[in-house]
Amino acid sequence: MKKAFILMLLAGSLSACDNFLDTESFDKKNTGNFPVTVADAQVMLTGVYNSLNAAVTNVQHSHFYMAELASDDRFGGGGENDRDMQGLDHLMNTQPDRFLTFWTARYQGIFRANTALETLNQVTGWNTEAEFNQTLGEVHFLRALYYFELSQMFGEVPLVTSSTVSNVPKAPTEETYAVIAQDLKTAIEIMPNSAYNTVVSGHATRWAAQALMARVFLFYTGYYNKTELPLTDGGSVSKAQVIQWLEDCIANSGHGLIDDFRNLWPYSNKFTKTDYPYATNNNLQYAGEGHKETVFAVKFGTLADWGDTYILGYTNQLNLHFGLRSNNGQANTFPFGQGWGAGPVNSKLWNDWRAAEPNDVRREGSIINADNDLAGYIYGADSQMEETGFWQKKYIAITAYDNGALIPSYAILADGAQADYQLAHTQDMVLIRFADVLLMHAELSETASNLNRVRARVNLPAINYSLAALKLERRWELAFEGLRYFDLMRWQDAADALASQEGIEIKNKNVDTQMKGFGGGYRARFEATGGFWPIPTSQIALSNGVLTQNKGWGENTHEYTGW
Repeated sequence: MKKAFILMLLAGSLSACDNFLDTESFDKKNTGNFPVTVADAQVMLTGVYNSLNAAVTNVQHSHFYMAELASDDRFGGGGENDRDMQGLDHLMNTQPDRFLTFWTARYQGIFRANTALETLNQVTGWNTEAEFNQTLGEVHFLRALYYFELSQMFGEVPLVTSSTVSNVPKAPTEETYAVIAQDLKTAIEIMPNSAYNTVVSGHATRWAAQALMARVFLFYTGYYNKTELPLTDGGSVSKAQVIQWLEDCIANSGHGLIDDFRNLWPYSNKFTKTDYPYATNNNLQYAGEGHKETVFAVKFGTLADWGDTYILGYTNQLNLHFGLRSNNGQANTFPFGQGWGAGPVNSKLWNDWRAAEPNDVRREGSIINADNDLAGYIYGADSQMEETGFWQKKYIAITAYDNGALIPSYAILADGAQADYQLAHTQDMVLIRFADVLLMHAELSETASNLNRVRARVNLPAINYSLAALKLERRWELAFEGLRYFDLMRWQDAADALASQEGIEIKNKNVDTQMKGFGGGYRARFEATGGFWPIPTSQIALSNGVLTQNKGWGENTHEYTGW
């Protein structure tokens, strides 16, 4: 029977591509008559990519969002009833199917990828072999990405590599990572080695596959205490091979660092800049989307709506959730706009950073200090919880003025986005940035040249390589980009770092208090769960016991009930 996650995988069609799963119809697309043409193949590929945006529809239950709020550098925040946000910070559950949307979206993407891998060879009319290999490589890349995110979220997960669906248990970790590594190795080997900007923005490249391979290698070998990454063909991927791939990416991809770190983020866009002294005084200019530092990103547009035609995930919901709660987010906090108040920045990050690198422009380029930067900021606005007075400025609503009137997003002027503060956000969600490629190479090779290349951009002096220095550089450079939590896991630093949040000064509804642990405290929750999250209980029930819940979840003591 088709049970467990398989039922959810096939439910809720997100694109017309689902029609090809019907193998009985003779007047609709099916695996017997689709795909046939190159146009068909592109439609199928679009269906695989769709999983990226589908997960953002319910972004507070997604991989990136979890990694941000669960890390030591941010708290949960939100209002007094926003237990989903605070529960992530405290490594506690809030609802039985907390991550069902993400689980479903990723397995839908995997199922579509499996179908594509089984049928793309029947397509004719390719202009070149390279065009076919590019398309095939993108499918391999996406399946690897989807399984990697599931594995980082849940640990062991069901492994399905064909379109024949079945009710299967969780696979051993090494089996899933072998599929991930094999997919990425295949993508690296078959995708063209042309410059990144010869591929449509938002599509995977050989270079993205090399970078993701390094991220997978570092997480798998670090967290599981391994030396190599397994492959399904019986071989393995060594550290030396990953270093070679990264060197290929660095030398031949066309990717590079943009000149000013602060131009990576939309607060420096031309529509906002003229009214934002920080951007004007520093002569900043937003680099836009798809620039040379973006190795792979989730793209957004202007078609999102609340109905059935499009999905909410076609707009960047991170910017809404990480915006300032109402009574803030208006002219009094320009240019930082309105949202749900998730993810206040831990003041310890600000203080640690200032002590370690007092001249690092990335600190003020990444963090809003409300007391200094926002003259009209209101503490406790809309019952804000876990408030510190610090907010990140990489993924947040950025406002602008249009003929003197404040509008909820610069994208209304830049992209023709809807004039709706919940739907107007078109900023890319960058999953892999070139600076990360340089820092991964430094870590794997234990050399300082690429680490210092990242530091040189912000006019910091060169330093000798050490793992401690590398850890700090990743914390500064990549703050608020969905990586810190997993870095702590793979370095075996998570329990200590998360526990250090207890005792930090915060405000709940503008009342001074201190951050505290729930469920026994941060250390106890991490040690109980290993940093992984609960499988949606509906999937366990549908499996008739084939799926089992992850350790540290399923009891009343694991549920977050609020302050």
